Amino acid sequence: MIAAVLWALAGVGLLFGLGGHSDGQVRVFWLFQAPLDALLAYSSWRVFRMATGALRRFWRILAIAGALFTIGDSTQVVLAFHRHGQWSTAGGTVQGVCFAVGMGAVIVAMLLHPMPGQSRREKMAFWLDSTTVLVGGAVVAWCFAVGNAGAEDLVGILTTGAIILTAGFAAVKLVLSGNAPMHRAAAIPMVVSAGVNSLGFFLAPGADGPLPAYVYAIRFFPSLLIALGPRIQEIVVRFDAAIGFGSRRRRRYSLLPYGSIAVAFTAVLAVLPRDTTAKVLGAVAGLGLIFALVVLRQLAAFHDNTRLLDQLDVTLAELREHEARLRHQALFDGLTGLANRTHFHEEVTEALATCAPGTTCLLLIDLDGFKAVNDTLGHAAGDALLAGVADRLRASVRENDLVARLGGDEFAILLRDCGDEDAVLTAKRILESLADPIRYGDTAVRANASIGLACGGPGDEVGSLLRAADLAMYAAKHDGKGTWMRYHEDMQPTGR
Repeated sequence: MIAAVLWALAGVGLLFGLGGHSDGQVRVFWLFQAPLDALLAYSSWRVFRMATGALRRFWRILAIAGALFTIGDSTQVVLAFHRHGQWSTAGGTVQGVCFAVGMGAVIVAMLLHPMPGQSRREKMAFWLDSTTVLVGGAVVAWCFAVGNAGAEDLVGILTTGAIILTAGFAAVKLVLSGNAPMHRAAAIPMVVSAGVNSLGFFLAPGADGPLPAYVYAIRFFPSLLIALGPRIQEIVVRFDAAIGFGSRRRRRYSLLPYGSIAVAFTAVLAVLPRDTTAKVLGAVAGLGLIFALVVLRQLAAFHDNTRLLDQLDVTLAELREHEARLRHQALFDGLTGLANRTHFHEEVTEALATCAPGTTCLLLIDLDGFKAVNDTLGHAAGDALLAGVADRLRASVRENDLVARLGGDEFAILLRDCGDEDAVLTAKRILESLADPIRYGDTAVRANASIGLACGGPGDEVGSLLRAADLAMYAAKHDGKGTWMRYHEDMQPTGR
């Protein structure tokens, strides 16, 4: 970028240094543009390789346009060095075709770039704002071009002006949509280049001889600005793709239509005849003052509305956060962070309704000796033991399994899509993990457990499956504790 800026400054210096020598100025004008076009094509191609989707399409078209500009301007360099008595910056046939095709492709890419989903009211506001900007630009073109051109040049001037305005309209569309294919830092020089290009077009539109050096410089400078945009985009994307390509939040209102009105009003003032009467000047000045006051009043209203909407957004975010906290409190145990009984019942019900027969298994886990820990070391030690057991249980199951604390020192695990053998392996793995003591301060607390296992499928109820696992767990306790037991029909109590 530094090299491009220095190169452009050198070209501007030569344009002023060759003042009065139009042949040399035209040759410098074209010679110094080609490398900037090449930078535009190369940087756009680099960004294209890093982009995806519609963004990739836009940058591919911009890279192709840069290549066409390079070919056209390079051809014009050769022609400029073989001609004499030249002063116009208009290109030849090859340069004109390459510019028209490249510029047309870029305009189409901007117009077709997808906009984010919007309501009908937002779309109407967008098109009204964009059309206001387009009409404002047309007023400026009419004031500065039509009155200064001969009849034979009028069609060409209006055609070129229409291209510039269409390009400006397409750029405004991207800016207002909040979905521009480039970062703001990259868009600024490219948008400014369109403005400078328009200014250079309206300077000396009817001239039929050598142009002042500043006209050549102003018409040359957009080549630097438009080349810097893709280079800045490439740097931003290399630093952080989320920043470079991420869509940004649209402003709640746009200042562009007001700027368009101000520019159009200034153009009207500039073309007023020198002998305009005081009555007309007073009326025009009054209109300008009314416009300024209305805009200030409107901006104040926009500011108040934006502040209220921002406060509403904050309130809604706080409500959603509070709702999430309440839901978490309703479904999860506060001490261990595990699912509570209500949440566990819901998940088991859903699993039973959707699983294959015999593939939904429950493990019911009851700690042995938990009351002794509470009585001898205190409730804090008991809480530490429960939290430690919760961590061991989470680490012993798969990601899609659910661990819950049903209450006190009783835990349960839902094993989804799990057969009998895998459930047995999980129970053994849990007992092995609980064999290691859990640290509490300077004391090591051991958490022995008894585990009951029961499996079910569609048609089974949560309550009956839990009772079966509970019977198996008590059978494991009677069998010596610190072990597991699978449920079978003989465990059902017999009636008398």
